[in-house]
Amino acid sequence: MHVLGIETSCDETSVAIVKDGRYVLSNIIASSRDLFALSGGVIPEEAARQQVECFLPVLDTCLEQSGLSWDSIDAIAVTKGPGLLGSLLVGTVSARTLGALRKKPVLGIHHTLGHLSSAWLVPPGEEAEPIAFPLLTLSASGGHSDLWLRESHTRSTLLGKTRDDAAGEAFDKGANLLGLPYPGGPSLAKAAEGGDENAFSFPLPFQGEPHLDFSFSGLKTSLKYTLRDALASGKNLPDILPDLSASYQLAICKHLSDRVERAITQHPEVHEVQVVGGVSANKRLRSLLQERLGSVCVRAPRAIAYCTDNAAMIAGAAYFLVQERGESPYICWETESSLPLSAEAL
Repeated sequence: MHVLGIETSCDETSVAIVKDGRYVLSNIIASSRDLFALSGGVIPEEAARQQVECFLPVLDTCLEQSGLSWDSIDAIAVTKGPGLLGSLLVGTVSARTLGALRKKPVLGIHHTLGHLSSAWLVPPGEEAEPIAFPLLTLSASGGHSDLWLRESHTRSTLLGKTRDDAAGEAFDKGANLLGLPYPGGPSLAKAAEGGDENAFSFPLPFQGEPHLDFSFSGLKTSLKYTLRDALASGKNLPDILPDLSASYQLAICKHLSDRVERAITQHPEVHEVQVVGGVSANKRLRSLLQERLGSVCVRAPRAIAYCTDNAAMIAGAAYFLVQERGESPYICWETESSLPLSAEAL
């Protein structure tokens, strides 16, 4: 089954073709990230305008790279929410139009379900590993930080979520405090290279508490005052930037790994832990999870492109949704900017 996926929930314009939910034949992403670096964040109206301009060239490039014609496409899958409404509409209206013109069924896919499917994606030329449930999935990005117990591709229980900022948001806000460019995750990780991650101390949120929720707003506040005190003592920001960046990065990663480790003790039946979403691209998070979980398998998306918003994950999720739900995913659906992940949302 070949599914053409479309993802336009934020500032990316992505089209991909995935075979049988796992094998990525083509995954093209056009991002307006550089455009929004000056503003320090995404401007919704401008993001949608950029996506309107980018969509057809991205679609054409995707089809050309895959080597397939429309006759080989079995279905179209598109992110239906959550996200920026204008951006979502660029994708969903395009998908419905293509479906009508090419006589292909169109599936609306929840953005988070796409991220939950991203760890199974296989780049061209690589072999797919077996899928084993149950498992734990940490899904962390700029918009959400969730911990899921997954019994199948479409049956999951939310064990914990952030009570305030998301992990990616904590990276962005921290980078802004340190004068680093947007997006904060990559720029802060780069600034942390060579720094001493034990040079500054930050609190561990919810330490010892039995629940599995996250909280990052306190870490951002702690960074603000740590920076203030360091500068007041006569230190220069360029001199302390590597150490401060490394210490703050470690604090975020320790909080995420602490909740995952606690979840493992509560659910010893799981076979592996997956980490997905934009924050899963952070190398320190990946290494810390492996250190803390020992013999438990830790799986992350095989390519950085599968960590951030991309259409391959949407196409993959559509395949698994059809496999487990039959014809029901093809029923009428709506584009929604706010869309909790539930049985109804699937």
